[in-house]
Amino acid sequence: MTQRLKNLYTKTIVPKLTTNFNYSNMHEVPKIEKIVINRGIGDASQNQKIVESSLKELAMIAGQKGVVTRSKKAIAGFKLRQQMPVGVTVTLRGDRMYGFL
Repeated sequence: MTQRLKNLYTKTIVPKLTTNFNYSNMHEVPKIEKIVINRGIGDASQNQKIVESSLKELAMIAGQKGVVTRSKKAIAGFKLRQQMPVGVTVTLRGDRMYGFL
């Protein structure tokens, strides 16, 4: 199932951009490769249920399961240790990306 925005891009926008900017090849035209949806979770270190609920909410928004983002190093001021969950991320590509737009 192709998306309406993808069809519009390939059939009307790409030819107009190639003529307006004098591109010699259609592959020179800029295109959207991916959409990254990110959510930071502040109190995830104290409560694991926040991470689970954030994953479910992001999955409902994006239609794809998210990945837990973990801290790279410890920061004492934030009471954060290394490898503690700090956020949730979803990357959309291809048809799911155009479906989201």
